[in-house]
Amino acid sequence: MQGIIRQKPELPALPDLRNLGTILRILLAVNGAALVVALARAPRLAQVIGEWVSLTGFVEPHLLADLAVLWLLYPPLAKLPYGLATLSIAGITVAIAAAVHVPVIYASSLDAESLLRQVLFALAAQYLLLAYFRLRARALSPAITEARLQALQARIRPHFLFNSINAVLSLVRREPQRAETALEDMAELFRVLMRDNRDLTPLADEVELCRQYLDLEKLRLGDRLDVDWNVKSMPGDAMVPPLMLQPLLENAVYHGIEPSSERGTVSINIFMSRDEVHVLLKNPYRATGGSHHSGNKMALANVRERLALHFDAEASLDSRVNRDSYEVHIRVPYRGAKARSSEAERREPVLKPVERGSVPRNERSRVGLTVAALPYPEVSRG
Repeated sequence: MQGIIRQKPELPALPDLRNLGTILRILLAVNGAALVVALARAPRLAQVIGEWVSLTGFVEPHLLADLAVLWLLYPPLAKLPYGLATLSIAGITVAIAAAVHVPVIYASSLDAESLLRQVLFALAAQYLLLAYFRLRARALSPAITEARLQALQARIRPHFLFNSINAVLSLVRREPQRAETALEDMAELFRVLMRDNRDLTPLADEVELCRQYLDLEKLRLGDRLDVDWNVKSMPGDAMVPPLMLQPLLENAVYHGIEPSSERGTVSINIFMSRDEVHVLLKNPYRATGGSHHSGNKMALANVRERLALHFDAEASLDSRVNRDSYEVHIRVPYRGAKARSSEAERREPVLKPVERGSVPRNERSRVGLTVAALPYPEVSRG
């Protein structure tokens, strides 16, 4: 019997050899292996450091040259099949070993066997590291972790849904056009929340989703919620994890605005600096907020985990509490959006989302809700 859940088998792939986290792990692993060899070779414990320095002086030039060449050649290597890519890396490793150590052999009293030992050590380290990164990639995305991340991406608090529906109902007779716009925003918001969100998405789309979310919250909270957008320097084509900002803004509203009857401001500042995208979120903070402050760390930990899954050590999420405000700072590497691939087009074959302004106001609700409903198949009963 064929299973209901269909998953494509994950083909092995090279680690990102241009990622800072990958490079640091390689440096630590090779130097750690050299330390183990030094411990085995040194006759006395006091001589371990000297032996280790001697070994790293012999290994380090080869390692750094290897990392530099692989950094340059990573784009074409990543396009090769995994087996051919590993063979190519092995060939590069042998060539660099010869280029680096043959002059050293001729200039010193070392014999040719030292080159052979160096090549064998380098090849063994290479295949062990590739095996490690392959296991690490599998460990970072097992079914249970993916299910948890999907649950986070599709998650929205039930009280937000119910309060938003009640807010729309209160507007239906008094302000029907405003209620119509709110229903369109809800349809688009839930369509995004319920789709498969494992791939990166343009930052401009994420910001537009957050605007719709905050518009719905403003229906419920009225003048108590002010939103300050500062996105003039935002790189809209930067690729980020989907729903990276919405859970944090939900927390900002829930923890910073709801506990008080006073007016509060949620500020969003997005800019680019030195090939990095920075996102600064700020909301009011009150130490006497009660249970409203108990859930912040869960959302932060989940978003931080997703950033690490996509960008490893190149991304970070930091938070701090000031005297009267709570701040979150997200840093991700800039990766520009590429042309939409055929696979992306195949994922949404029915209709593209209706752009605001492209349909007359009196027809937007009907068209918007119809488009939002199309991607979901009907379920036969009985």
